[in-house]
Amino acid sequence: MKTRLSGTTSWSRLFFRRPATNNAEESYYAASHWKLMLRKLMKHKLARISLYVLAMMYLMVIFANIIAPQGLDSYDSENLNSRPSKLHWVDPQGNFHFIPFVYGLKSSRDPVTLRKIFVEDKQKWYPIQFFVKGTEYKFLGLIPGNVHLFGVEDPGRIFVFGTDSLGRDLFSRIVLGSQVSLTIPLVGVSISFFLGLLIGGISGYFGGFIDTVIQRVIEIIRSFPTLPLWMALSAAIPPRVPIVHMFFYITIIMAFIEWTELARVVRSKFMALRNEDYVMSARISGVSNARIIRVHLVPGFMSYLVVTMTLAIPAMIIGETAMSFLGLGIRSPAASWGVLLQEAQQMENVALYPWKLIPLGFVIITVLAFNFLGDGLRDAADPYK
Repeated sequence: MKTRLSGTTSWSRLFFRRPATNNAEESYYAASHWKLMLRKLMKHKLARISLYVLAMMYLMVIFANIIAPQGLDSYDSENLNSRPSKLHWVDPQGNFHFIPFVYGLKSSRDPVTLRKIFVEDKQKWYPIQFFVKGTEYKFLGLIPGNVHLFGVEDPGRIFVFGTDSLGRDLFSRIVLGSQVSLTIPLVGVSISFFLGLLIGGISGYFGGFIDTVIQRVIEIIRSFPTLPLWMALSAAIPPRVPIVHMFFYITIIMAFIEWTELARVVRSKFMALRNEDYVMSARISGVSNARIIRVHLVPGFMSYLVVTMTLAIPAMIIGETAMSFLGLGIRSPAASWGVLLQEAQQMENVALYPWKLIPLGFVIITVLAFNFLGDGLRDAADPYK
């Protein structure tokens, strides 16, 4: 069957038809650098999983007071070093319950070691309840409240991760301690990132005498040993300063020291880019030095800076945990993951009450998640590979 071509429109469609293009390929090459990075990052399985894990961790930080069934000051003198509670769905009579429950606890003595142990009292059970009223708190430090995600009726007790030597719920302290262990390192990394970018950029862009002075200052700062410096700072801060504020101050001071490594990297990047044609063209056009640095130089390696910042956060988390573990950072009754690990210093505690090592698992998971995310960002930094 012949098709009739009528009019100018038909002839133009026949001879001037545009070649078909692959929309996916066109959108790939037309996409921005950041969109390409995001696409490649989402294809990195470990980085994608780590991103979800970190999102859950920081959601836990935001809603910590609601998730934790008890407060930092809550303790139970009758349940010292109690093991984690077991959830049950079938009662002693064999009846199935859709809502899990926990049995009551009663203490006894081990006939061999005479150590106090806790056993389940199967005559009493308490169903898990959601959005129950408990200890009062201030959500985000502003909104008063007393509703917790889950709990049981009095006199029942639920200890998801057991209790410590003072009868405090370990799960609640881990959740509330995450507010310190996951937020203060972000402050320290942000400060060191800003200082490293600013001072390193000035050193690499201007060079000459300014570069020489900055590099000598960096060498002096990097010569300080970290641990003795932490000890000196911890001793120098007045004892009346609140515990959490004290570690916050130490973190800020340390951030003013840890910027040196990033500053040297930024300096080398600026020295490599400052003589490029597009930078020289901007100078000839009368663009200010601040705008050249902000618009033309920094975006050229911003992906590297994002990766560096991502990998610096776990180092700061480990630093906080180590200092608190050694008693140089936050101290009890305040809570952080490092403080919670102080009871694990004694081997007998670990042998008798292994659940006291659970905070270490949170540290490991968080550090690995940041490292895997940093690896994914490093691979995605060059999306055309």
